[in-house]
Amino acid sequence: MKKVYNFINLSIEYLMVSIFAILVIDVLAQVFARHLFSNSPSFTEELARYALIWLSILGMAYLSGKREHLTMNFLYRKLTIASRIRVFISIELMIILFAAMVMVIGGGNLVMITWTLDQVSPALHLPLGMIYSIVPLSGLLIIYYAIYNILTGNKNENEK
Repeated sequence: MKKVYNFINLSIEYLMVSIFAILVIDVLAQVFARHLFSNSPSFTEELARYALIWLSILGMAYLSGKREHLTMNFLYRKLTIASRIRVFISIELMIILFAAMVMVIGGGNLVMITWTLDQVSPALHLPLGMIYSIVPLSGLLIIYYAIYNILTGNKNENEK
């Protein structure tokens, strides 16, 4: 299970670095084109927007898996070990419920609707279902990470 976890983390890291590189190149091209030609290609703004969306949502899933997301654990530290375990499992179960209901089911419905309606982005002419697919994908990753955390007891050092 640890090998799958490490493989998923490494894959997400490479994907996020690639998306960030595309974002940087795109924004630089937009700035230079606007400076040199007083006009930038119309697709650069849209590409930057979608790259930032993918980077943000995928980053949220990644940080969830690494347990490096923002937490307020002042009261958590005051609990006994047995209570900490119960709270930890309860939190992970709530994360699974949220990711399943909002991201996987809700995001999946959004993807299906945009595919069914053949909606495309104005400048890039990409199917919006492809753009929105990051939402259910990240939801599935968050669910995997939460299950992994419950089964392995993977806790951030700050919570101990």
